[in-house]
Amino acid sequence: MLGLQYFRFEELWTPLFFFGMAAIVILYFYLIGPWKEKHFPQEPAATVKQKTLFVSAAVLVYLVHGGPLNLLGHMMFTFHMVNMSISYLIVPPMVLLGVPAFIWRKMFEASFWKKLSWLMHPIAALVLFNMLFSIYHIPIVHDYVMTHFTVHRLYYLVLFITAFIMWWQIACPVPEWNRLTDLKKMAYVFANGMLLSPACALIIFAKSSMYAIYSDPNVWVTAMGYCVTGDPSRLLESFSGPQFFNLMDVVEDQQLGGIVMKLVQELMYGIILAYIFKQWFKREHTEDELPNTNPNTGTA
Repeated sequence: MLGLQYFRFEELWTPLFFFGMAAIVILYFYLIGPWKEKHFPQEPAATVKQKTLFVSAAVLVYLVHGGPLNLLGHMMFTFHMVNMSISYLIVPPMVLLGVPAFIWRKMFEASFWKKLSWLMHPIAALVLFNMLFSIYHIPIVHDYVMTHFTVHRLYYLVLFITAFIMWWQIACPVPEWNRLTDLKKMAYVFANGMLLSPACALIIFAKSSMYAIYSDPNVWVTAMGYCVTGDPSRLLESFSGPQFFNLMDVVEDQQLGGIVMKLVQELMYGIILAYIFKQWFKREHTEDELPNTNPNTGTA
C-alpha cells in the first residue's frame, strides 16, 4: 500500500526510536507514580484523561518521526503536511495538558530559566513560531532543510520547542503561571490562525511544483538517505522518483497538503477555543454561585 511494501521493517518502524519513546512513557508513569508519592504526596494524582493525552501524544510522535508516516512524508507532500500538523498543532497541547502541574513546576524551578523568560512573552512566542513555520515552507529553505540531516534535526527541534512555547500561552498547565485571560487567549488563537494562513495559501494556490524534493528524483534520493539503510541511490534503480509512490499529480499533492494543514489548524484551534470558552464559562458560573459573605451588601 502506497509503496511501503518496498521498504524494510527497520526503515518503516525505526525500532530504536520506538524504544526511545517507550522509555519516555515509562518515565512519565514513574514520575506520576512512585516519584510523586515520594516527593509530592500532597499533589493530586494524574487523571485518566491526562494519562490518555500523554500516551496518545507519544504514539503520534513515534508514528510521525519513526513510523510509516515519516517515510510517507518523504514521498508525498500531503503526508509531510500531515506530519507537520501532528507535530506542531496537535502534540504540544496534548503533552501540556497531559503532564501534571507539579512536574512542570519542578522542571522550571531553577533560576537559570529566568534568563530565558523573554521567550515566554506571548507576543514573542506568537511571532517566533509562526515566523519559523512560514520560513520553513519557502521552497529553497524547505529543500535545503530536508536534504541536510543536521540542519533538518536542529530546525525541527527548534520548531518543536517554539510550538510548545506558543501553545503554553493558550493551554498553560500551571494555573499561577498563566499570563493571559480567557478572552485574550481566544484572541491569541485567532492571531495564530491569521499568521499561519499566508503559508497555507501560498501552497494551496501555487500553480506549479514548489519543492524539488517531490519532483526531482536526485533531490528526493538525497532526502531519502535519512530514511533508508544502505545507498539511497539504489532507489532510482527500481523507482523513477517520488512520483512512483504518489497517487496524484505533484501539484495536486502539493495543494492537498496545504489544504490538510489549514483544515487541521482550523480544527485544532476550534477545539481549543471551545475548551477555553468552557473553562471561562465554568469559572464565571462558579463565581456567580458563591455565597455573598458581605453583610453590608445592598445597604446604605
